[in-house]
Amino acid sequence: MANVFGATSTTEDVLSGVKLDGKRILVTGVSAGIGVETARTLAAHGAHVVGAARDLKKAEAATTQVREDAAAHGGSFELIELDLSNLKSVRASADALLAKGEPFDVIIANAGVMATPFGHTADGFETQFGTNHLGHFVFINRIAPLLRAGGRLINLASSGHRFSNVDLDDPNFERTPYEPFVAYGRSKTANILFSVEFDRRHKERGVRAAAVHPGGIYTELGRHMEPGSLEAMLDHINQQLAAEGKGPFEFKTVPQGAATSVWAGIVAPAEEMGGQYCENCHVGKAVADDVMISPASEGVRGYALDPKNAAALWKKSEELVGESF
Repeated sequence: MANVFGATSTTEDVLSGVKLDGKRILVTGVSAGIGVETARTLAAHGAHVVGAARDLKKAEAATTQVREDAAAHGGSFELIELDLSNLKSVRASADALLAKGEPFDVIIANAGVMATPFGHTADGFETQFGTNHLGHFVFINRIAPLLRAGGRLINLASSGHRFSNVDLDDPNFERTPYEPFVAYGRSKTANILFSVEFDRRHKERGVRAAAVHPGGIYTELGRHMEPGSLEAMLDHINQQLAAEGKGPFEFKTVPQGAATSVWAGIVAPAEEMGGQYCENCHVGKAVADDVMISPASEGVRGYALDPKNAAALWKKSEELVGESF
């Protein structure tokens, strides 16, 4: 019988007894938080991990333990430069990987930003949609030929997708008043929809894709939030949880937060995780769009898994980046 994991499972719980010798795994966002832990645990189980980061100097310092654990357990680790907010950097990084031609067994699109002030990427896209979705959309589609048959793509999403569906008519907030968490919600819904359509397009060759909500973790992701806003949000969440008859919200540790990425990427049955939204080391259940639930509760909105919505986002994304896949 397969092991049953949950909200408190760690990366080491999920990979207990698992050897990844000979596996090549790409992880974006390895300069802090769960990206570092994801890379560390995979390398510590024998994988060759390629870590992508915008700031190589910062990533170099943040991944000292990754290298030590890799060396001690037969894995390896290397860094590549990738700035997801700049499509020139995205394309250069993808082209360099394609030129090397070394295949991957798993890609974990972990990098992202949250609740940023209103701004634009180098290519003029709203910061969160441009970085969290469009940057990964171009990068992953360009290197998709490197994914081996039987490989997997894991996109880091969030329960924050419940803040908003995507807005394909006004993706850059040109006519909509900007709200940081609405923009975050749009980008995270896009991460899920990208997984749905990527899975549909690639499953015939045995490549599956899923989106993952890591849970609430204290990381650098919240650095753009106004002072006091996190406390206010937690108070609101706890009021909602109490109304649902649940206990107060508890933050996950970083190893607990990275566990679902590793579970979906390595140990979950392919037919179970493909095209799905995963949380707490299991596949999330659909929650009707009109049902009010706390951001700390489980569940995925129907619009985030809607195949027609996913296909429309793919088409719109191609138009925005000027590239067809």
